[in-house]
Amino acid sequence: MALLDDADWTGRIFTGSWTTGTGGEPRQAVEPATGDVLGEVGRAAPEDAAEAASRAARAQRDWAATSPFERAAVLSRAAALFERHAAEIGDWIVRESGSTRFKSGIETAAATAECTEAAALATAPHGELLHSPMPRVSVQRRVPAGVVAVISPFNFPLILSIRSVAPALALGNAVLLKPDPRTAICGGVVIARIFEEAGLPPGVLQLLPGDADVGGALIDAPEVRIVSFTGSTPAGRAIGARAARTFTRTHLELGGNSALVVLGDVDVPAAASCGAFGNFIHSGQVCMAIGRHLVHESVYQEYVEVLAAKADALRVGDGYREDVQLGPIVDRGQLDHAQDLVRRSAGSGARLVAGGTHEGLFHRPTVLADCTGDTPAYAEEVFGPVACVRPFSDVDEAVALAADSEFGLSLGVLGADLGEAMAIAGRIPSGQVHINDQTFNDDAGAPFGGVGASGSSRVGGARANAEAFTETQWLTLRRQAPTYPF
Repeated sequence: MALLDDADWTGRIFTGSWTTGTGGEPRQAVEPATGDVLGEVGRAAPEDAAEAASRAARAQRDWAATSPFERAAVLSRAAALFERHAAEIGDWIVRESGSTRFKSGIETAAATAECTEAAALATAPHGELLHSPMPRVSVQRRVPAGVVAVISPFNFPLILSIRSVAPALALGNAVLLKPDPRTAICGGVVIARIFEEAGLPPGVLQLLPGDADVGGALIDAPEVRIVSFTGSTPAGRAIGARAARTFTRTHLELGGNSALVVLGDVDVPAAASCGAFGNFIHSGQVCMAIGRHLVHESVYQEYVEVLAAKADALRVGDGYREDVQLGPIVDRGQLDHAQDLVRRSAGSGARLVAGGTHEGLFHRPTVLADCTGDTPAYAEEVFGPVACVRPFSDVDEAVALAADSEFGLSLGVLGADLGEAMAIAGRIPSGQVHINDQTFNDDAGAPFGGVGASGSSRVGGARANAEAFTETQWLTLRRQAPTYPF
C-alpha cells in the first residue's frame, strides 16, 4: 500500500490521530510547474498549537522513560519506511516543491540516513564520569529537553524537517512540526505518516500546518523548550528575539551568500562545473548555494565563458514530466525577487552573459560578470539561479572579498595548492568549508550551520545533535548523607 493512499490525512492536521484543525478551510497544495492542485492539507490555528504543546508535554514524559533501545527501533523502522516509499515520496517532492528527480533523490536518501543516524544516537553514551574532590560519584549526563518545535522551509522540505525531527525524537523529546505551507505534504504529512507507521506513540510527534501565527504560538508555548527554525535571516532574528523572552533555546539555520574562491592554478572546466552545480542546483533555492564566484584574474575570462556555456546548456522545465536539470521557482513572489535583482544588477553595470529570462515560473540559469560590491545580486541573497562573478588579483584580495559579507554559511576554495587553499579557508569566517568542492554539501553525520547572519544552528552528527536537543545535568551520588554544621 502506498504511504499516502489513505485519505485520513487529507485536509487535516496530526495530533496523534488525523483531525480537523481550527484554522479555517484546508489549504490547497499547488504544483508550481503546472498550477494544478495536488491535495489539501489541514490548517492549524494558534489554539491548536497551544493544545498540541500541552498534549506533547504529557506524551513526552512516557516517551523519555521508554528504553533507548525501543526508541532506536522506532527510528530504524522509520528509516526502512523512508527507503521503501522513496519513489512515492520523491514524486511528491518533485511536484509540490518544484524539484527535479535528482534533487528529490537527495532528499529521500537523506531522510533514510538521518533516521539511521538518529537510531544510533538513541543508544549512544550520553554522559561522562567527572573527578570530584568530595567522596561521591560525579556524573555529567544529557537528559531530554522536553518539547521541541521544528519550523521548516519550502526548499528542501523533507531534509530540513527530518534533520531536527529524527534526533529530537531519538533523544526522548516530543516534537511539534510546522512545515512551510507551500510544501506541507512532502515536508510534513509524509513524516507524520512514516512515524505513524513506525509505531511512534500518539502525541509524541504532531503536525501543525499553518501560517506564521501558528509558529508564534509554538514559540510562546511554555512547554516548548527548544525551537529549531530554518528560513530567512529576518524571520530568524524575529524568532530569536521572541524566544528570548521565555528563555527558550533556539537553533537558527538562516540565509547565506556563499563564496566560491577560484585560484589561478585550477582546471577551469572542472572549476566551472563545480560553480554551476553549486549555484544552480534546485534553481538556486538553497541557503548554501554559491552567491559569489571570486575568480583569479588569470583565469577569469575563461571561467566566465565556460560557466555561461554550462548555464546555456542546462535544461529547465517540469521535473515530474520532463528530463530536466532545473525546475520552477516555487512561486511568483520568489521569481519576482530574483528578476528584480537581475534587472537592477544589469542596470548598475554588471554584464549579463547568460540567461536573465523566464517563462512563467521557469527561470533560465543566469550569469552576471564584472560584478562589484554594489551589484545588487552580488550583495544580497538571491535564492534563485543567478551567478555573480568577480575577479581578484591576489590571495589577500580574495580573502577580503569572501569575508565581506554578513553571512557565513558555506565556503568553497578551488586550487591545486592545498596548503594555500587551507590557509585561505582559515582566514574566512564560515560554518563549513569545502576545499576543491562547491558549497552545496551535507552529510547526516556532520554538523551543519553557519556564523554571523547565517544563524546559530549546529544540528547534525551525534555530538551536535546531542548538544542541540538535550539539557546537561550534573548528578552526584553518595553512600550516605553527610553531616553538615547546621
